Amino acid sequence: MSTQRLEGFLSSEESAFGTMQGHWVLARMGKKVLRPGGIELTKRMVDSLAIGPGDEVVEFAPGLGVTARLTLARNPLSYTAVERDDKAAHVVRSYLTGSGQRCLEGTAKDTGLPPGSATVVYGEAMLTMHADRHKRQIIGEAYRLLKREGRYGIHEMCLFPDDIEQNIRQEIRKALSKAIHVSAIPITVPEWRDLLGSEGFATRVVATAPMALLTPKRLVQDEGLYRALRFVCNVIKNAEARKRISAMRDVFGRYGQYLAAVVVVGTKN
Repeated sequence: MSTQRLEGFLSSEESAFGTMQGHWVLARMGKKVLRPGGIELTKRMVDSLAIGPGDEVVEFAPGLGVTARLTLARNPLSYTAVERDDKAAHVVRSYLTGSGQRCLEGTAKDTGLPPGSATVVYGEAMLTMHADRHKRQIIGEAYRLLKREGRYGIHEMCLFPDDIEQNIRQEIRKALSKAIHVSAIPITVPEWRDLLGSEGFATRVVATAPMALLTPKRLVQDEGLYRALRFVCNVIKNAEARKRISAMRDVFGRYGQYLAAVVVVGTKN
Protein backbone atom coordinates (compact mmCIF):
# COMPACT_ATOMS: atom_id res chain seq x y z
CA MET A 1 0.00 0.00 0.00
CA SER A 2 1.42 3.39 -0.88
CA THR A 3 2.04 5.84 1.96
CA GLN A 4 0.07 8.50 0.06
CA ARG A 5 -3.05 6.31 -0.22
CA LEU A 6 -2.83 5.23 3.41
CA GLU A 7 -2.44 8.79 4.67
CA GLY A 8 -5.32 9.88 2.44
CA PHE A 9 -7.60 7.26 3.92
CA LEU A 10 -6.60 7.97 7.50
CA SER A 11 -7.00 11.72 7.07
CA SER A 12 -10.55 11.10 5.82
CA GLU A 13 -11.44 9.46 9.12
CA GLU A 14 -12.78 11.49 12.02
CA SER A 15 -10.40 14.34 12.76
CA ALA A 16 -11.28 14.44 16.46
CA PHE A 17 -8.98 12.04 18.30
CA GLY A 18 -11.21 12.29 21.34
CA THR A 19 -13.98 10.30 19.63
CA MET A 20 -12.03 8.12 17.18
CA GLN A 21 -11.78 4.36 17.74
CA GLY A 22 -8.50 3.38 19.36
CA HIS A 23 -7.00 1.45 16.44
CA TRP A 24 -7.45 4.41 14.11
CA VAL A 25 -5.79 6.74 16.63
CA LEU A 26 -2.76 4.43 16.58
CA ALA A 27 -2.85 4.20 12.79
CA ARG A 28 -3.06 7.98 12.40
CA MET A 29 0.09 8.24 14.50
CA GLY A 30 1.87 5.83 12.18
CA LYS A 31 1.42 2.41 13.76
CA LYS A 32 1.00 -0.31 11.14
CA VAL A 33 0.73 -3.46 13.28
CA LEU A 34 -2.52 -3.25 15.26
CA ARG A 35 -3.01 -6.86 16.34
CA PRO A 36 -3.03 -7.65 20.10
CA GLY A 37 -0.25 -10.25 19.97
CA GLY A 38 1.92 -8.29 17.56
CA ILE A 39 3.53 -9.39 14.33
CA GLU A 40 5.04 -12.56 15.82
CA LEU A 41 1.65 -13.97 16.83
CA THR A 42 0.23 -13.00 13.44
CA LYS A 43 3.09 -14.90 11.79
CA ARG A 44 2.33 -17.87 14.05
CA MET A 45 -1.28 -17.85 12.86
CA VAL A 46 -0.30 -17.64 9.18
CA ASP A 47 2.26 -20.45 9.61
CA SER A 48 -0.31 -22.60 11.40
CA LEU A 49 -2.81 -22.09 8.59
CA ALA A 50 -0.16 -23.55 6.25
CA ILE A 51 -1.26 -21.38 3.34
CA GLY A 52 0.11 -22.61 0.03
CA PRO A 53 -0.29 -22.27 -3.77
CA GLY A 54 -3.43 -24.41 -3.83
CA ASP A 55 -5.37 -22.42 -1.23
CA GLU A 56 -8.38 -20.18 -1.70
CA VAL A 57 -8.07 -17.64 1.11
CA VAL A 58 -10.64 -15.28 2.62
CA GLU A 59 -9.59 -12.60 5.10
CA PHE A 60 -12.14 -10.78 7.23
CA ALA A 61 -11.42 -7.05 7.83
CA PRO A 62 -7.85 -6.82 6.47
CA GLY A 63 -7.25 -3.37 7.92
CA LEU A 64 -3.87 -1.93 6.88
CA GLY A 65 -2.88 -5.11 5.07
CA VAL A 66 0.01 -6.37 7.19
CA THR A 67 -1.34 -9.93 7.34
CA ALA A 68 -2.54 -9.79 3.75
CA ARG A 69 1.04 -9.22 2.62
CA LEU A 70 2.24 -12.24 4.59
CA THR A 71 -0.50 -14.31 2.97
CA LEU A 72 0.12 -13.05 -0.55
CA ALA A 73 3.83 -13.83 -0.20
CA ARG A 74 2.78 -17.49 -0.04
CA ASN A 75 1.18 -17.23 -3.50
CA PRO A 76 -2.27 -18.69 -2.75
CA LEU A 77 -4.49 -19.69 -5.65
CA SER A 78 -6.86 -16.86 -4.71
CA TYR A 79 -7.20 -14.20 -2.03
CA THR A 80 -10.44 -12.40 -1.16
CA ALA A 81 -10.61 -9.61 1.42
CA VAL A 82 -13.98 -8.72 2.94
CA GLU A 83 -14.06 -5.13 4.20
CA ARG A 84 -17.16 -3.27 5.35
CA ASP A 85 -15.79 0.27 4.98
CA ASP A 86 -15.74 1.50 1.37
CA LYS A 87 -12.78 3.83 1.91
CA ALA A 88 -10.77 1.06 3.58
CA ALA A 89 -11.73 -1.29 0.74
CA HIS A 90 -10.30 1.22 -1.73
CA VAL A 91 -6.98 1.16 0.13
CA VAL A 92 -6.99 -2.64 0.25
CA ARG A 93 -7.47 -2.80 -3.51
CA SER A 94 -4.36 -0.65 -3.98
CA TYR A 95 -2.11 -3.49 -2.81
CA LEU A 96 -4.01 -6.32 -4.52
CA THR A 97 -2.27 -6.42 -7.87
CA GLY A 98 -2.11 -10.10 -8.81
CA SER A 99 -4.60 -12.33 -10.55
CA GLY A 100 -7.12 -13.95 -8.24
CA GLN A 101 -6.82 -11.11 -5.71
CA ARG A 102 -9.85 -8.99 -4.84
CA CYS A 103 -11.55 -7.00 -2.10
CA LEU A 104 -15.31 -7.14 -1.62
CA GLU A 105 -17.38 -4.75 0.44
CA GLY A 106 -19.36 -6.70 3.01
CA THR A 107 -19.41 -7.84 6.61
CA ALA A 108 -17.86 -10.87 8.25
CA LYS A 109 -21.33 -11.94 9.38
CA ASP A 110 -22.67 -11.94 5.82
CA THR A 111 -19.97 -11.93 3.15
CA GLY A 112 -22.20 -12.81 0.21
CA LEU A 113 -19.64 -15.40 -0.92
CA PRO A 114 -20.84 -18.87 -1.94
CA PRO A 115 -20.60 -21.77 0.53
CA GLY A 116 -17.58 -24.03 0.28
CA SER A 117 -15.59 -21.43 -1.66
CA ALA A 118 -12.51 -21.26 0.59
CA THR A 119 -9.86 -23.55 2.02
CA VAL A 120 -8.59 -20.93 4.51
CA VAL A 121 -10.47 -18.18 6.38
CA TYR A 122 -9.01 -15.92 9.05
CA GLY A 123 -9.69 -12.71 10.92
CA GLU A 124 -7.85 -10.74 13.55
CA ALA A 125 -8.78 -8.30 16.32
CA MET A 126 -12.45 -8.30 15.39
CA LEU A 127 -14.33 -11.00 17.29
CA THR A 128 -13.31 -9.41 20.60
CA MET A 129 -15.30 -6.34 19.59
CA HIS A 130 -18.57 -8.28 19.30
CA ALA A 131 -21.06 -9.78 21.74
CA ASP A 132 -21.18 -13.58 21.93
CA ARG A 133 -24.15 -13.79 19.56
CA HIS A 134 -22.29 -11.87 16.88
CA LYS A 135 -19.08 -13.78 17.54
CA ARG A 136 -20.99 -16.95 16.72
CA GLN A 137 -22.44 -15.44 13.55
CA ILE A 138 -18.97 -14.55 12.26
CA ILE A 139 -17.51 -17.94 13.15
CA GLY A 140 -20.54 -19.59 11.55
CA GLU A 141 -19.96 -17.61 8.37
CA ALA A 142 -16.35 -18.81 8.28
CA TYR A 143 -17.60 -22.38 8.65
CA ARG A 144 -20.09 -21.88 5.81
CA LEU A 145 -17.40 -20.55 3.48
CA LEU A 146 -14.93 -23.34 4.11
CA LYS A 147 -14.62 -26.59 2.23
CA ARG A 148 -14.41 -29.77 4.30
CA GLU A 149 -11.19 -29.83 6.34
CA GLY A 150 -10.67 -26.13 5.61
CA ARG A 151 -8.74 -24.11 8.18
CA TYR A 152 -9.96 -21.14 10.21
CA GLY A 153 -7.70 -18.85 12.22
CA ILE A 154 -8.39 -16.10 14.74
CA HIS A 155 -6.07 -13.69 16.58
CA GLU A 156 -7.83 -11.98 19.48
CA MET A 157 -7.54 -10.66 23.01
CA CYS A 158 -8.11 -13.12 25.85
CA LEU A 159 -8.50 -13.14 29.61
CA PHE A 160 -6.43 -14.94 32.26
CA PRO A 161 -6.77 -16.97 34.40
CA ASP A 162 -9.38 -19.37 33.04
CA ASP A 163 -11.46 -18.95 36.22
CA ILE A 164 -11.24 -15.15 36.27
CA GLU A 165 -13.87 -13.67 38.56
CA GLN A 166 -16.96 -12.22 36.94
CA ASN A 167 -16.61 -8.82 38.60
CA ILE A 168 -13.04 -8.44 37.28
CA ARG A 169 -14.16 -9.55 33.84
CA GLN A 170 -16.86 -6.86 33.78
CA GLU A 171 -14.46 -4.22 35.09
CA ILE A 172 -11.97 -5.00 32.31
CA ARG A 173 -14.64 -4.89 29.63
CA LYS A 174 -15.85 -1.46 30.79
CA ALA A 175 -12.33 -0.05 31.05
CA LEU A 176 -11.29 -1.36 27.64
CA SER A 177 -14.44 -0.14 25.93
CA LYS A 178 -14.03 3.31 27.44
CA ALA A 179 -10.35 3.52 26.42
CA ILE A 180 -10.66 2.32 22.83
CA HIS A 181 -14.15 3.75 22.15
CA VAL A 182 -15.56 0.48 20.86
CA SER A 183 -17.15 -2.44 22.68
CA ALA A 184 -14.50 -4.94 23.80
CA ILE A 185 -15.53 -8.34 25.15
CA PRO A 186 -12.45 -10.58 25.52
CA ILE A 187 -12.97 -14.12 26.82
CA THR A 188 -10.70 -16.84 28.19
CA VAL A 189 -8.70 -19.26 26.04
CA PRO A 190 -11.00 -22.24 26.83
CA GLU A 191 -13.99 -20.05 25.97
CA TRP A 192 -12.45 -19.18 22.59
CA ARG A 193 -11.83 -22.86 21.92
CA ASP A 194 -15.36 -23.79 22.99
CA LEU A 195 -16.81 -21.03 20.82
CA LEU A 196 -15.09 -22.39 17.71
CA GLY A 197 -16.03 -25.93 18.72
CA SER A 198 -19.68 -25.01 19.09
CA GLU A 199 -19.70 -23.91 15.44
CA GLY A 200 -18.10 -27.13 14.20
CA PHE A 201 -14.35 -26.49 14.34
CA ALA A 202 -11.81 -28.92 15.79
CA THR A 203 -8.95 -27.01 17.44
CA ARG A 204 -5.52 -27.72 15.97
CA VAL A 205 -3.34 -24.93 17.35
CA VAL A 206 -3.54 -22.56 20.33
CA ALA A 207 -0.81 -19.98 20.96
CA THR A 208 -0.70 -16.99 23.31
CA ALA A 209 1.42 -13.88 23.74
CA PRO A 210 1.45 -10.96 26.19
CA MET A 211 -0.91 -8.07 25.52
CA ALA A 212 2.02 -5.66 25.04
CA LEU A 213 0.77 -3.63 22.10
CA LEU A 214 2.15 -0.28 23.32
CA THR A 215 5.28 -1.31 25.22
CA PRO A 216 8.59 0.00 23.82
CA LYS A 217 9.89 -3.52 23.15
CA ARG A 218 6.77 -4.54 21.20
CA LEU A 219 6.72 -1.26 19.27
CA VAL A 220 10.24 -1.86 17.99
CA GLN A 221 9.56 -5.54 17.34
CA ASP A 222 6.40 -4.80 15.35
CA GLU A 223 7.33 -1.58 13.58
CA GLY A 224 11.11 -1.56 13.39
CA LEU A 225 13.23 1.10 15.10
CA TYR A 226 12.65 3.89 12.59
CA ARG A 227 8.85 3.58 12.45
CA ALA A 228 8.67 3.11 16.23
CA LEU A 229 10.59 6.35 16.78
CA ARG A 230 8.44 8.15 14.23
CA PHE A 231 5.30 6.90 16.01
CA VAL A 232 6.60 8.17 19.36
CA CYS A 233 7.48 11.57 17.84
CA ASN A 234 4.03 11.88 16.29
CA VAL A 235 2.38 11.08 19.62
CA ILE A 236 4.54 13.63 21.46
CA LYS A 237 3.52 16.34 18.98
CA ASN A 238 -0.24 15.67 19.21
CA ALA A 239 -1.70 16.33 22.65
CA GLU A 240 -5.15 14.89 21.93
CA ALA A 241 -3.79 11.67 20.44
CA ARG A 242 -1.28 11.43 23.30
CA LYS A 243 -4.11 11.62 25.83
CA ARG A 244 -6.01 8.80 24.10
CA ILE A 245 -2.97 6.56 23.73
CA SER A 246 -1.97 7.18 27.35
CA ALA A 247 -5.44 6.07 28.42
CA MET A 248 -5.07 2.86 26.40
CA ARG A 249 -1.62 2.18 27.86
CA ASP A 250 -2.96 2.78 31.37
CA VAL A 251 -5.71 0.20 30.90
CA PHE A 252 -3.36 -2.36 29.35
CA GLY A 253 -0.94 -1.83 32.25
CA ARG A 254 -3.56 -1.82 35.01
CA TYR A 255 -5.05 -5.11 33.86
CA GLY A 256 -1.88 -6.61 32.44
CA GLN A 257 -2.06 -9.69 34.66
CA TYR A 258 -5.46 -10.54 33.20
CA LEU A 259 -4.98 -9.65 29.52
CA ALA A 260 -3.17 -11.51 26.75
CA ALA A 261 -3.48 -12.29 23.05
CA VAL A 262 -4.42 -15.65 21.60
CA VAL A 263 -4.34 -17.40 18.24
CA VAL A 264 -6.64 -20.35 17.68
CA VAL A 265 -6.59 -22.35 14.46
CA GLY A 266 -9.31 -24.91 13.84
CA THR A 267 -10.32 -27.30 11.08
CA LYS A 268 -13.82 -27.69 9.70
CA ASN A 269 -15.20 -31.10 10.70
